[in-house]
Amino acid sequence: MQYQSQAVAKPYFIAAIGLFVGQILFGLIMGLQYVMGDFLFPAIPFNVARMVHTNLLIVWLLFGFMGAAYYIIPEESERELFSPKLALLMFWIFLVAGAATIVGYLMVPYAALAKYTFNDLWPTMGREFLEQPLPTKLGIVVVALAMLFNITMTVLKGRKTSISIVLLMGLWGLAVFFLFSFYNPSNLVLDKYFWWWTVHLWVEGVWELILGALLAFVLIKVTGVDREIIEKWLYLIIAMTLITGIVGMGHHYFWIGTPEYWQWFGSVFSALEPIPFFMMTVFAFNMVNRRRREHPNKAATLWALGTGVMSFLGAGVWGFLHTLAPVNFYTHGTQITAAHGHMAFYGAYVMVVLTIISYAMPMMRGRAANSEKSQVLEMWSFWLMTVSIVFITLFLTAAGILQVWLQRVSTSPLGFMAAQDQITLFYWMREFTGLVFLTGLVLYIISFFVGGESKEAA
Repeated sequence: MQYQSQAVAKPYFIAAIGLFVGQILFGLIMGLQYVMGDFLFPAIPFNVARMVHTNLLIVWLLFGFMGAAYYIIPEESERELFSPKLALLMFWIFLVAGAATIVGYLMVPYAALAKYTFNDLWPTMGREFLEQPLPTKLGIVVVALAMLFNITMTVLKGRKTSISIVLLMGLWGLAVFFLFSFYNPSNLVLDKYFWWWTVHLWVEGVWELILGALLAFVLIKVTGVDREIIEKWLYLIIAMTLITGIVGMGHHYFWIGTPEYWQWFGSVFSALEPIPFFMMTVFAFNMVNRRRREHPNKAATLWALGTGVMSFLGAGVWGFLHTLAPVNFYTHGTQITAAHGHMAFYGAYVMVVLTIISYAMPMMRGRAANSEKSQVLEMWSFWLMTVSIVFITLFLTAAGILQVWLQRVSTSPLGFMAAQDQITLFYWMREFTGLVFLTGLVLYIISFFVGGESKEAA
């Protein structure tokens, strides 16, 4: 059954995809700047392009998570959203704040931006991934709290399910751990220590709860497998996620001035972190194999299966490759880290947001699925983006291994820039595959505008 207030999710999804395109464009600009250092300089220096690239990633995923929550919660709670008007108001506040921040990065020198946005009153800027000015950070808090109030009230007044409870836990955790972005101690070790409470406990903690809830919801819809079976899997996955993810934060504490015991805690628990991702892969394939019906939205099913596989490879396998302290001693801060980051974010979070958009957008237009022609195009986009991110990861991994050897292991180690000159070929290959990725993303967008016969939603 469809609820009228689920339509609130549509602008969130559209904004998410628009910002995703922006993120990829700035990624391509950065890729060229790796091999052509003066490309677009001084209009867009590398540090600004990187800031925009990573901030757009965070903001568009947040739009995607919020849209998913506004779509899923009414259906799971079997009642209309508590306040659709509040959800739409928060959408415009978030969009305007996000756009103004990006314009600020591009048009104003960062030090001047800090001065104009009252950073001297409460210094929070200048930290990786948390570069947002104080007003933007406060805006994110307001938007998050309004969303949590909205969906929590909906859940409290309606049916409670495991999916809605896990999703709420993830979203509340997202909001709570973001508050550590306001804590900026003058001691650099303390600063980095608590900085990870946002950065790690988001992407390797509470965001994984959101991932599990979204994946479980879509699998229930496209397979018809009993909710009870899927919910048991969901609880197992989130238990392992929290057990490994919280203490696994120690793999970020290896070399920042923390006690030596973190090398043991970080290594042991990080080595266990691939387990919940492997369980997620088995879960997705198991549910599809046990399906009781053939859902017409084959593209959404493909995205759901891809999420399990790619999150296991990116977050699990590539994370494990360099998470043990004796290995990380040589690899931290190299292109191996970038390889892991690209595939992990794509596999775990980009793909699950594209999964829910692929499932929900046709439903909000009164269809169970887009036309067959549209789905073929969308599945082409799946393979273009997924295969290209695999090659991006492989090229960056090769670059990282060579970088480690030339810069850190060799009997006559090279300086940083000299080592970078030796791995330029991999950067060119990464740039080419980035263009293929952009092509896949454009096809994903086009697929929603392709006509033809489509099965109407019940």
